[in-house]
Amino acid sequence: MARPQRVYEAWKGNNKFLFGGRLIFGPDAKSLILSVSLIVVPVLVFCAFVARHLRHHFPAYNAGYAIPAVALIFMIYVLVLLLITSAQDPGIVPRAAHPPEEEFSYGNALSGGTPGRLQFPRVKEVMVNGMLVKVKYCDTCMIYRPPRCSHCSICNNCVERFDHHCPWVGQCIGQRNYRYFFMFVSSSTLLCIYVFAMSALYIKFLMDEGYPTVWKAFKHSPASLALLIYCFVALWFVGGLTGFHLYLISTNQTTYENFRYRSDSRPNIYNQGCLNNFLEVFCSKTKPSKHKFRACAQEEVRPPTVSFGREVEDEPVGGPRSKVEDDLEIGSDLLKISQRRNYEDVDVEMGGRRSNEMEGIASAKLVTGSESQIPAIGSDVRVRHSSWDRRSGNWDMSSNVLTRSASDVIERSVFATETAHPSQAETHQ
Repeated sequence: MARPQRVYEAWKGNNKFLFGGRLIFGPDAKSLILSVSLIVVPVLVFCAFVARHLRHHFPAYNAGYAIPAVALIFMIYVLVLLLITSAQDPGIVPRAAHPPEEEFSYGNALSGGTPGRLQFPRVKEVMVNGMLVKVKYCDTCMIYRPPRCSHCSICNNCVERFDHHCPWVGQCIGQRNYRYFFMFVSSSTLLCIYVFAMSALYIKFLMDEGYPTVWKAFKHSPASLALLIYCFVALWFVGGLTGFHLYLISTNQTTYENFRYRSDSRPNIYNQGCLNNFLEVFCSKTKPSKHKFRACAQEEVRPPTVSFGREVEDEPVGGPRSKVEDDLEIGSDLLKISQRRNYEDVDVEMGGRRSNEMEGIASAKLVTGSESQIPAIGSDVRVRHSSWDRRSGNWDMSSNVLTRSASDVIERSVFATETAHPSQAETHQ
């Protein structure tokens, strides 16, 4: 018996899963290798070429050993935050199996839509904190996105409280991992400051011990020079990012909202005050994931079939009158059309009932005693057009073809009449 398929195996997003669906990453998870290298390599260089020389400058209680230990512990802490940020569900909104049926509507030619085409309102209004907020319909996930939710084009998922997609962590930053992302960025900033300060302190000690100039001290310890340059450049990125997100948290904004609505003068309805905004991010309980990636995947329920055409009612048995009347109307229309001027070549295909069925219907009508009407062909007539008249902008049929079609209709009707009433035919002769 085949093993049932898991949710992560049938996942429609672009995410990557490890350890049987226990860890979820974005499609660019390989960038984590670069991010880890940018953290681990400088710290190892610091411990090997700088921190070990600083041990002897703090002989009391062997305090110098704390310098490399703090750097290693800080590094492990930052890596754990990076893993938590990038390996968990950021707040993905479940997809719907089919569009919301309560929002079904059909196009109207008067309003500029395609007649009979299924349509949805693109925007809905919901009440948030006493104000109306517009939410958009997502064609991919087939849901109306909750407030502050956006669809990530990289991961191909709708994420609650979407902040941005960070390529350095290889994951979307959303409601469930935003606090860990900020802690990762701020901790990286502190680690850069620590390594920069200890490297500068070692250069100071070298200048006091026999290297009177900065240049001679750098020549003696090129690793310190490299670390100072690296940390200075990194501080502009992670330090600037930390300051920017401190501003966003204090005003209860996301990166997406800040860049998109920066020029708008609309009020921020989510701002609860600086203190409450920080409490909401760092002290609120993390919502559980809406997905159980290791659970057995359920079969999708097919959406309800929607008919876009007019339904044709079945005619009751023994009632061919409506068909015969339709036949007469079509026959008269064919005669009128055959009198028009010639147009470009058009293929005409007379579909529907076959000739023997039509003759049977005509005989049934004549047997009932109706002799004043001439039965014509069946009501189902399909015309296939192979060319477009560019001059008139309409579909038309060739008059020669229509004349032959009308003549065939009349000949069949006369033949059916003579067959049903041979005595009347002889009298007319």
